[in-house]
Amino acid sequence: MTTTLATHVTALRAAGRLAEPGPFAETVLGHLALALPRAPLTVALADGLTLAYARPAVTGVGPAGTSGEDAALRVSGALPRVPYGATATVLVLAEGPGGPVLFPLDPARTTVVPGTNLAGEPRDTLHLHDYAVAADDVHPLSPAELAEAGLRAALARAALIAGAAERCVELTVRHTATRTQFGRPLSRFQAVKQEEARLIEESALVGAAVDAAARELSLVSVAAAKAQASASVAEIARIAHQLHGAIGFTELGDVRLATTRLWSWRDEDGDESSWAARLGREALAADDVWALLAV
Repeated sequence: MTTTLATHVTALRAAGRLAEPGPFAETVLGHLALALPRAPLTVALADGLTLAYARPAVTGVGPAGTSGEDAALRVSGALPRVPYGATATVLVLAEGPGGPVLFPLDPARTTVVPGTNLAGEPRDTLHLHDYAVAADDVHPLSPAELAEAGLRAALARAALIAGAAERCVELTVRHTATRTQFGRPLSRFQAVKQEEARLIEESALVGAAVDAAARELSLVSVAAAKAQASASVAEIARIAHQLHGAIGFTELGDVRLATTRLWSWRDEDGDESSWAARLGREALAADDVWALLAV
């Protein structure tokens, strides 16, 4: 598992560096969760849906609706800001009436409200109205598997950020080496050197945190990776744009393609505040904080 996870994280970093369009991270996550035909997938970790058995069982034990004649479900509610939700098969992970479940969803059978993030990537809201899920399509999950899916989603987003950060370093170093002012390259000025060093440092910090989480998937490692990745976005984008000057804000400029994704991915799958809070709660509950953080 560790080798597979590390390989996927490496691929996701490459996708983030190249600003690849499409639900690359979500498709990787989807195929890790469920063996499906090779097609674009997206993943929705849902907490705003109402799931009920389509055929409640008649039983004298427990309240009505706590068991079903089979696993078929009826689902209502909204899935907000699903990446590529209108055009890909959506894998929904949610708490069902009998425990966590995973099921594929056809966006054509929902009401779609199109949307995008700052980078222009589709983030569509899907409204479900008594959506029918066949029993064969419902896959039970354990609570641990549902929790792990959330960790993998956050790590995938952190890996994309790490890749986009590397792209900012690459573009900025190239720009300052070739752009001249007062008869010499920008990279020869001390102030520029200092900012470049800070940019490289922030990118390396994100990369190290992501690599650590890829080696051993845990709440602590993923919380640290996503919190650091999201927190570093502001400084990475600031320096990249500052050293590029006005050219960095052109519509199709390479640096803008990287930084708009950084700003978007920063908040997706949990921002730095939410993951730092989870990391803090783990530290407060630990008997040995040093052992926890030194894993």
